[in-house]
Formats: sequence, C-alpha cells, structure tokens
Amino acid sequence: MRNRNGAGSLAGRVAIVTGASSGIGAGSAAELAARGAQVLLTGRDERRLAAHADAIAAPDRCEIMAADLTTEGAPEAVSARCVERFGRIDVLVHSAGIYENLLFERATMESFDRQHAINVRAPYALTLAALPHLGDGAAIVFISSVFGQIGLAGATGYCATKGAIEQLTRSLALELAPRGIRVNAVAPGFILTALNEANFGSDTPIKRSVEADTPAGRIGDVREVAPAVAYLASDEASFVQGTTLVVDGGWAAR
Repeated sequence: MRNRNGAGSLAGRVAIVTGASSGIGAGSAAELAARGAQVLLTGRDERRLAAHADAIAAPDRCEIMAADLTTEGAPEAVSARCVERFGRIDVLVHSAGIYENLLFERATMESFDRQHAINVRAPYALTLAALPHLGDGAAIVFISSVFGQIGLAGATGYCATKGAIEQLTRSLALELAPRGIRVNAVAPGFILTALNEANFGSDTPIKRSVEADTPAGRIGDVREVAPAVAYLASDEASFVQGTTLVVDGGWAAR
C-alpha cells in the first residue's frame, strides 16, 4: 500500500524499531512517530522503552515490548505483538547492536559469537518472522556502520558483523524487490550515544582524535541519523533499493 500523505509522511504506516531503548533506535522511533507512524518499540530494557515511549507523547501510536531477539521465539513474538496491536507491519528498523573493542589477538570466539548473534542473526530472524506481514510498499532499514565498509583496528569482529549487514541488505533487496519491498541501510559514523558517552561525551583524547579525523570536525548526533532512517522508510525513497546511506561527517571519504 503506497502512502501519499505528503513528502516524508509516514501516516498510516506501522513500524517495528529494535534497539529502541537507547541511541539511534530510540531516536529513529521518535522520528517515525513524529512523521505519523504507529511504532512498536522493542529492546531489552522495559523501563527505558517506557520512558522513550512516554517522551514521544503519542500513546495511541506507540507500543513497547521488552524482548531479547537472540532468544528462541522472540522475533515471532515481536511480530505477532505488532500485528495484534496495530493490525499490520510496514516498516522494520533494525537498530539493536553491540560493539566490543578488542584487538584480534585478544579476542575470543565468545565475543565474536555475541556480536554476530545480536548484530546479524537477530535482524535476520526478525525479518524472516515479519516477512509474511510485509506487502507492497513495505520498507526494511538496517543500521549498519561506516565500519562495515572500511576497516577499524581493534574491532575486527564488529566490522565483520557490519560487513555482513551490508551484504544482507544488498542480497535481500534483490530478492524482495519483486514483492514491492524495499531494503536499504544507514551506515552511521561516530555518533554520540549513551553507550559511548564516556569517550565522546566530554573533551577526551579519543574525542579530539576522532574530531580531527572527521571532515565535519565533530561527533555526530542521533538526530542527524534518524531522518535518514525515516527517509528510507518513506515513499520519498521509493526508487532507492539495496543501497547504504552513509551518515558519517565525511569519515569514509577521507
């Protein structure tokens, strides 16, 4: 079903946003709701999910569900809750993810498996569970990373998972295009979130280093990523398929 309620409007759309208890997920959920979408916010922290839903100030258009998408049956349960509450699913935003900073020689298979389970397997499983409910005009948006496209020393496992998301985006886009389902990704660079506030929330050496290496000269804000997600979810991006929108202040262009 095509949405014709104005440029960027998501009125009449129903979205699931993962990782919505903080950071880019929470910001994306707020942006989609502000554009008129009904949104199911899911993540592992019910208290923070409720706080973000309250901040959106649209109780008739928000639902929360605490879930660990790496557990058996959770993706199916989240999809079912969304359909039960709102009657449909039109948009999937896969924002849940973790980053573990480990030199390869010190890394463990447990670390790699944990990052893969959350960053790759969980969005794969949720997409599979939601697919029967996605029709013509639906949109899937993966949150990748600029480090799915370029390397980062000390984060090989993380880079590998985000590289997998890049390929998942492209391959799934080709497979689902005949159904009218668009699949794209957003690849943020260094964005200030609660998870990295210790490094980027104040004047630290690592913040100064990153800012010096970023053409834009600063760390990004969640509010600069969320509109990119909303754009790819909307009909404004109706001819955008299988691509990644990089939001990194020019980091990858150096």
